[in-house]
Amino acid sequence: MLQGMEKELVGAPPSYRNSMSTKIRIYKRDLGKLQRDMKSTDLGTGPGYRGEGKYGTHLQSQRALLLQGTESLNRASQSIERSQRIAAETDHIGTDIIEELGEQREQLDRTRDRLVHTGENLSRSRRILRSMSRR
Repeated sequence: MLQGMEKELVGAPPSYRNSMSTKIRIYKRDLGKLQRDMKSTDLGTGPGYRGEGKYGTHLQSQRALLLQGTESLNRASQSIERSQRIAAETDHIGTDIIEELGEQREQLDRTRDRLVHTGENLSRSRRILRSMSRR
């Protein structure tokens, strides 16, 4: 699961990468600690194990910690997926806006050209009217 999160981190927008990588490092550290605790603890799964006493309680607490770690990783994965969806939507919206702005620029350029042409026509008309009034 952590490897999948790291792969998603590579494709994440730069603004999210720092917080995502920090969370992944924390999850790795927590997972490593839980794994070390599990290895260093006698799990009591040998013959005669009844799940009672000191080892049974310790095993239950280790399982609870492991479940919490797993839940935390699941929540982080869901959060990363939501972030990626939001980033993709934002990218799509940005692309649409850029296209629309390009169209508006073209329209403004055409309008400016028409105004220049109209101004030239008005100047020519003034000259003609002045020459006509002098005759």
